[in-house]
Amino acid sequence: MNRTISALSSIRWFLVLVVVASGITTGCFVPKSKRLHVGNQMVRPSAIPLIGSPMLGPTELRSARIWALAPGPDVGYQVVYGKQGDAPKDTMNVQSDGNRFNAIHAEIPHLEPGTSYWAYFVSENQAVSDTLFFQTQVLWDFRMDPPPFKLMTGSCAFINEESYDRPGKPYGGDYAIFETMAAEEADLMLWLGDNIYLREVDFGSPSGYAHRYKHVRTLPEIQNLLAACPHLAIWDDHDFGPNDCDGSWVHKDWAQQAFESFWYNPSYGLPGHAGGITTQYRFGDVDLFLLDNRYHRVNHDVKTDVPQILGKEQMDWLIASLKRSKAPFKLVAIGGQMLSDAAIYENFAQFPEERKELLDRIAAENIKGVIFLTG
Repeated sequence: MNRTISALSSIRWFLVLVVVASGITTGCFVPKSKRLHVGNQMVRPSAIPLIGSPMLGPTELRSARIWALAPGPDVGYQVVYGKQGDAPKDTMNVQSDGNRFNAIHAEIPHLEPGTSYWAYFVSENQAVSDTLFFQTQVLWDFRMDPPPFKLMTGSCAFINEESYDRPGKPYGGDYAIFETMAAEEADLMLWLGDNIYLREVDFGSPSGYAHRYKHVRTLPEIQNLLAACPHLAIWDDHDFGPNDCDGSWVHKDWAQQAFESFWYNPSYGLPGHAGGITTQYRFGDVDLFLLDNRYHRVNHDVKTDVPQILGKEQMDWLIASLKRSKAPFKLVAIGGQMLSDAAIYENFAQFPEERKELLDRIAAENIKGVIFLTG
């Protein structure tokens, strides 16, 4: 099967890759109506709109995920969904979670593999979102060749906010790239870190982290992309904490809370270990390994500790998971360059011992088909 990779465009180093490989995806969910009694009459409150567009999360063979954002906690919605071309199949009640900064995580179960669906959000019997269209993954194993799919990747999305930007020429601007990406008809979008750029004003509170995510998610140019295909993400320093920060960052628990609230990944962190965002996802005949390059990191300029990016537990998990994978292509996503020999900036070459261990263990285990996707 042919696979091609092509660069699309950039917004301040924003790189978009299109990879032809396998699988398909999408997701959805929501509501619950409430009634108020005024005197002897029952009054139906008006519909409560969502903030921005819902976002599709990763799909599986039998389920699909949808993320959405409400204006407050405990706001009830209903997700109406069905097969494309059919009347509504079912409805699903959901509500916003104040512990997730009013985000909604909804997973639609009991779907059929390789089937196209639609879904939209309803509040008080009124649609409050555009219709989302998605497809569950194809059950191809032992039955047919894996279906081709298109994967987009991007990183370093700096969205200006004049009140809190540094003085002088701004970093961001010209966000038409997001509309170009939405029109690309990709089957999966992988965000490779620095998906937001925390400002100094954001570092001191969980609400600051949430504000930065909300500022990006409500950008007009990004709305179509959020609904165009399923999304997965990892982080890097600017969506974890200050520039070049490592695992010593005192508020990494806030970074974790915000990441888990605004992304709908398959899981967050290593099995049996608290903290971090490491996860794995199968899409068609490709396995994706999403690594965490911040939570366990000891920066290379520390003199009294052993520098590391992955750490022992994550390294062991990655090697074991790569070894078990039967996928012909194993995509390893991480927020910084891995294979460049230039020992500058935050490249993995600045961590020569850990870098050598990783590459030596891949070779010793005779693991084939490993491709690094780096932000």
